[in-house]
Amino acid sequence: MAALARPRDGRMIGGVCAALARRFGTSATTMRVIFVVSCLLPGPQFLLYVALWLLLPSEKTSAATAW
Repeated sequence: MAALARPRDGRMIGGVCAALARRFGTSATTMRVIFVVSCLLPGPQFLLYVALWLLLPSEKTSAATAW
């Protein structure tokens, strides 16, 4: 499993879904669909997304340029 950090490439809004997708080995699109569907259910999903956006560190370098 990869470290939990928001990637610089593949972001849409804050990179939270891309970071979770890397961590759990799924595609970012799948993670985004899961998030959107979960927002239809009652609960604090949006607040959790914002909290992860603020708390997760951003990657220092792009994975495409790293050796």
